[in-house]
Amino acid sequence: MSRSTMPADKLAAPRALAACNAGRSARWCPGLDGSGNSSCHHEIFASACEASGAAVALALALDGWHHRPCTKASEGEDRRAVLWVQTREAARLTGRPYGAGLPAELRHRLVHVLARRPEDALFALEEGVRCRDIAFVLGEIGGNPRALDFTASRRLTLAAQRHGVPLYLVRLDAARDLSSARLRWQVASAVSAAPRWNGQAPGAPAWHAELFRARVHPPGEWLLRDEGRGLVAERLADAPDISPHAISA
Repeated sequence: MSRSTMPADKLAAPRALAACNAGRSARWCPGLDGSGNSSCHHEIFASACEASGAAVALALALDGWHHRPCTKASEGEDRRAVLWVQTREAARLTGRPYGAGLPAELRHRLVHVLARRPEDALFALEEGVRCRDIAFVLGEIGGNPRALDFTASRRLTLAAQRHGVPLYLVRLDAARDLSSARLRWQVASAVSAAPRWNGQAPGAPAWHAELFRARVHPPGEWLLRDEGRGLVAERLADAPDISPHAISA
């Protein structure tokens, strides 16, 4: 009695598709971005009237860095530099990075670039993500400059994915234009929780973060907090799940 068999390649395809859809449907959570390079390019939209854009970019960058497998295991501690690029306009709006206010692990490794024009900032960002001796790159650009079109964002995405150096680009007072960034956020400051031991002390920094466009995660809203031990995320009102095929970059 003969038994019909299905070719192995026809069986493998549905399994691969199911695994892909399962990965796509996973909700974003802290630590998830450190497992691969699919989310190497973030865009964070924020008001220039507050420091939430740079703060959330730094919190996301550190969270991804702490959960990412060390690429310098043979050398022990990861001693790579961190690149922070600002246009002069962005620095005028939000100020330059203050070394003493940065996390202790970054104070000795920060490289700051102040660019005259958006074109210069984009060049520095792309060169930064091409350098594997940099742990991650932060950028701040104001508004919607013509230089930052879809082609420019696509170049940044491809360079970040190819070289495995994450990019967190803060868009100050910008409209949500076309972009190839894998995760796109709208952020604003939120009320801090009351301190546990001293009611008169300032609480831990908190932000309202809306993930409005993503390549591998459904959109959603979170209350993010930096409690000193890592990024904490509390998911806000659940939004209906969206088909993976409807999620675009």
